[in-house]
Amino acid sequence: MHTPGGAAAAPKQIATLCRNHSRPFLLSLLLPTPCTGVRTEEDEAGIKGKAASLSGNGTPVSHNTGGDPQHSIKDKRGKLPFCAMGVSSVIHPKNPHVSTAHFNYRYFEIEEADGNKEWWFGGGSNLSPTYLNEEDAVHFHKTLKEACDKHDLKLYPKYKKWCDDYFYIKHRGERRGIGGIFFDDMDSPSKEEVFQFVKSCAKAVVPCYMPIVKKHCHDPFTPEEKLWQQLRRGWYVEFNLVYDRGTKFGLLTGSKIESVLASLPLTARWEYMHNPPENSREAEILEVLRNPKDWVH
Repeated sequence: MHTPGGAAAAPKQIATLCRNHSRPFLLSLLLPTPCTGVRTEEDEAGIKGKAASLSGNGTPVSHNTGGDPQHSIKDKRGKLPFCAMGVSSVIHPKNPHVSTAHFNYRYFEIEEADGNKEWWFGGGSNLSPTYLNEEDAVHFHKTLKEACDKHDLKLYPKYKKWCDDYFYIKHRGERRGIGGIFFDDMDSPSKEEVFQFVKSCAKAVVPCYMPIVKKHCHDPFTPEEKLWQQLRRGWYVEFNLVYDRGTKFGLLTGSKIESVLASLPLTARWEYMHNPPENSREAEILEVLRNPKDWVH
């Protein structure tokens, strides 16, 4: 349990802050996870260590407490006792025809000097394919939409746009992937109702992603396609290191560097002024990344 430097909360105060939320939150979101699903799929297919193998990063569970590092809380009011917990996973398949997937669901709570508490949830799921497969994109978004629609029909379009906006790589002029859903600072209508929404989204991770893995895990690929995957992963790295709020929060709270950077792929590549040929499959995915599509209507 880490307490950052500066004005820190007393251990007893921190324990009281998190006691009622950490265990049920983490346990309810942890299983099933996409990494568990992928490992099962690999075992059943007998292809472990081959084309569908992962450079995967498991399912990290985080639970941080302490005095709030400045600029990490939404209201930026300085250092306050805080409790943050979440479940996160990033899967970087070796096969360029199997999309990279990321999900993260988290809970944050702070306590002010007068004893009042503020809480909010955040998170989302998103897909970053190397090559566009429209059927996969529709399936991924449709599954997330169904999870959102159980709670409010307005949530999916709102959080789909938020995802497109959040994962924008400004210096590239494109998104990190084809999106999904993303939300933060969600604190209404009630804690229980928001929690149920978050659990619905977390439970949708495996059904929205595993069919894509199963469909493409045996697809053959060329050295040129592998090269394009490595270039795309270079831009994935750029977003995570330059813009991602989770990475910045992890570094500010003094978390283990290896854990903070676990979302990065094992390998990536950059080439000077690389532009794919017009009308190529590489150019096709870039067009979607620059101009997000509505995949469910």
